[in-house]
Amino acid sequence: MAPLLEVRNLVTEFGSKPGLRAVNDVSFTLNRGRVLGLVGESGSGKSVTGFSIMGLLDSPGRVTNGQVLFDGVDITRLTGEEMRRMRGKRIAMVFQDPMMTLNPVLTVGAQMIEAVRAHENVSRDVARQRSRDALGLVGIPSPEERLSAYPHQFSGGMRQRVAIAIAVLHRPDLIIADEPTTALDVTIQSQIISEFQKLTEESNTAVIWITHDLAIVSRLADDIAVMYAGRLVETGSVAEVLGDPRHPYTRGLIASVPSENRRGQPLRQIPGTTPSIARLPTGCSFRTRCHRATEHCTVLPALIQEGARAFRCTHPVAKVEA
Repeated sequence: MAPLLEVRNLVTEFGSKPGLRAVNDVSFTLNRGRVLGLVGESGSGKSVTGFSIMGLLDSPGRVTNGQVLFDGVDITRLTGEEMRRMRGKRIAMVFQDPMMTLNPVLTVGAQMIEAVRAHENVSRDVARQRSRDALGLVGIPSPEERLSAYPHQFSGGMRQRVAIAIAVLHRPDLIIADEPTTALDVTIQSQIISEFQKLTEESNTAVIWITHDLAIVSRLADDIAVMYAGRLVETGSVAEVLGDPRHPYTRGLIASVPSENRRGQPLRQIPGTTPSIARLPTGCSFRTRCHRATEHCTVLPALIQEGARAFRCTHPVAKVEA
């Protein structure tokens, strides 16, 4: 079976000068009903990858190379109108800030009904029923009454649930979730993750979950793609990559999780910060922060395929060390 989404050598650039690549030669596939965790530090290019797929890049950002094949169609070649018809119905996005989705001067019901009728020729009553059901699906109490409320009358967690409800209105084939639970408390976070799990099981929806939280990825995702300075540095199943990381950056991320540190000891961390895309080191971008780096790392490492997983490193972590 052909994958639902196939990203091939995607390059996204910013600025007037060529070469400022926020996304650099990124490739991955995603099948229906699967969840891909796209992880990395802030500035690694995770969100820009999501916006590139959705066609939501603000100028001067632009896709300059590669393909994004969605159900066999390269959506980077679609017109703005063709992409608008697809967004919301077949591909949806949940943002970290729900107010990027919600209009503060319209009721939640008005926004949801409009979202339904923008893609389907149904009556307002049918659209209202669909909207009410979607609110109930994400655990919002008294959904009928809440349709008449404005976004400011909801808590942050409730607003995020409304944004997710809008995303699932049409049971899309693909949802890109950009750190949707970062600002939520653990209880609400757990409920939202459960809703996404049900969605993938019941509707066969594929999900790209963009996050820096490996705990969420280990619980929700099937596969993982680790990103650093615009490139994917390691990909594979969650069990393989988190259980036996081969790239030093992946290992550093795992070691930085508080539960991996001994009580009373300083938290381990990766030294330094993610470099600016305007000042990337030659070769491996991680080499200036890596204790395994040598002069050989000044040349960009080749992608090493190891079964169903892949990593890009000249001096990978040996399996016996993991």
